Amino acid sequence: MINPKEKITIDNHEHVKYNQDFQYTEQEMIDRSSSFYKWLNKRRSIRIFSDKPIPKSVIENLILTASTSPSGAHKQPWTFCAVSNKELKAKIRIAAEAEEKISYESRMSARWKDDLKALGTDRHKPFLETTPWLIIVFKKTYDLSETNQKKNNYYVNESVGIACGMLITAIHNAGLVTLTHTPSPMNFLADLLNRPVNEKAFMLFPVGYAAAEVFVPNINRKPLDDVSVFYE
Repeated sequence: MINPKEKITIDNHEHVKYNQDFQYTEQEMIDRSSSFYKWLNKRRSIRIFSDKPIPKSVIENLILTASTSPSGAHKQPWTFCAVSNKELKAKIRIAAEAEEKISYESRMSARWKDDLKALGTDRHKPFLETTPWLIIVFKKTYDLSETNQKKNNYYVNESVGIACGMLITAIHNAGLVTLTHTPSPMNFLADLLNRPVNEKAFMLFPVGYAAAEVFVPNINRKPLDDVSVFYE
């Protein structure tokens, strides 16, 4: 019996054989996709966190999972900064709330602020200190070579956005909660975390357990007919 090739070379680059070690019947696919949707539909954005600690290894696994995301030309144009240091979290909160204050007072339109009322959010962000971990995702607008030469990255926003979605799912899978936080502008994060010039803050995720008693807005997600169009 001849063993199939495990490796081939295409344009001088090594390719390895893809081995899918699972396959499902049509009914299994229907059942799994349905149960996964129902489970993920339980995910909610939480603004009140417990300070219960989380092992660093969990955060490492969350970041590794997000890093399996596809990216333009496989450049993986992201850096995940995980912060548990209390003093640094306090500095991040002070800087974020300063930007939020300006936004609520002058940058945001009346319509925008009115739309936010149903979510129960305002310029105060205590979760930035309460939650045991913050994960700040930076996008690499370009890479730098060892000689400090610029190297192109492609579809950076799309790639990092997908990675953030996978991070949210991984957090939910771990039994934890999070919130997408985007204080604008976010330049202070690069300064506080001493990031290189080619990295720009993309999104901030507080990661932890929900507080003992949390209430979330009684809102609904759009039904399938409102978010899809099928061409059969």
